[in-house]
Amino acid sequence: MNSALRIGITIGLNRPDESLWVNGIKQNALYLAKLFKHSPCRHKVNLVNTTPVPVTDQLPWSMAEFPTLAIDDALDDLDVLIELGGQIGPAQTARLKANGGRLVSYCCGSEYVQNMQAIIFNRHLGDSPFINQLYDALWVVPQNTDSSLHFFQTLRRTPAIEVPFVWDPMCLEARMAGLSGGGRFRHRQGPARLSVLEQNIDVLKFCLYPVLIAEEVFRQAPEEIEFLHVANAERFVCDDKEFAGIMRQLDIVAANKASFIGRVDIPDFLSLHTDVVISHQWGLPLNYMYLEAAWQGFPLVHNADLVSDLGFFYPGNNVQAGADCLLAALSLDAEAAQTYIERQRIIIRQRFLATNSELIDTYDRLLGMVMAGAIKA
Repeated sequence: MNSALRIGITIGLNRPDESLWVNGIKQNALYLAKLFKHSPCRHKVNLVNTTPVPVTDQLPWSMAEFPTLAIDDALDDLDVLIELGGQIGPAQTARLKANGGRLVSYCCGSEYVQNMQAIIFNRHLGDSPFINQLYDALWVVPQNTDSSLHFFQTLRRTPAIEVPFVWDPMCLEARMAGLSGGGRFRHRQGPARLSVLEQNIDVLKFCLYPVLIAEEVFRQAPEEIEFLHVANAERFVCDDKEFAGIMRQLDIVAANKASFIGRVDIPDFLSLHTDVVISHQWGLPLNYMYLEAAWQGFPLVHNADLVSDLGFFYPGNNVQAGADCLLAALSLDAEAAQTYIERQRIIIRQRFLATNSELIDTYDRLLGMVMAGAIKA
């Protein structure tokens, strides 16, 4: 790909001043837009809102840097529309294609798992789904390839390919700018504050194994732990007898060293209440929280194999190995903590940043394939 393209990337606003921290999808759109804007091809890139919410200057990003249009104002002036944070319908698809535009589905959600749970547990995802079968390409990020790639390509009747994950610290650093030390990890003497930040909305990221890892370490070395905070779990201890019954078996709970709280603002919570993050995933081996914590230098105990070289990695569901990782994280002194953050940032820069020249070249090649009609890797 060596020519400039007019690229639209969809978002779905729910309100004119919507926060970037409601979920990661709008950040994803910004990072992809930033990558295309750094291409030597000098692409023209717009974010495109697919909902009726008006596009105003209340948005939390610079409209000069990331121009944002309503879908009806963008469709007739695009070479490629990348459907990422909002879906277009049949009439809009026909209009785009009538003007020679290509349509790419950027698949960054675990939709197979979400649909499976919706069906089994009667969790409505909305009205009857619209399955668009007129995509020119399906791009699937690596953490969703195993669970959802074949789900996407069979239903959408288009070959799907894995594409690199893109991240950038710009949203995180803007959010942390007003915090002491830029919200970066600061080594503290004495027992540590542990945080578990799983969303607890599906089976992919659930807090139980991280809590058990903390429990294993508390049994071995209670003096090492000041407190365990478990976010997004308040409803479990209030409404779920099974969860509360399990928690009552734990020494760390009996010692009043654990709290089960509601939703937290992750950047704030990391800066103000966290010394170590403990995480666990099952079928989602990469997400923003890992990169945010690692970029800011917070020791991260996790089992995400796509970033096994970040933080302190334990395999699978091995709680004892996770406890060993937590003990290693707790042993960091001030000098080692500084070396740790430098290493985390090097790894992330080399692999994920929107300004990484290799990533930019890869996505330009992908665009070239779309424009040439070659959608197979």
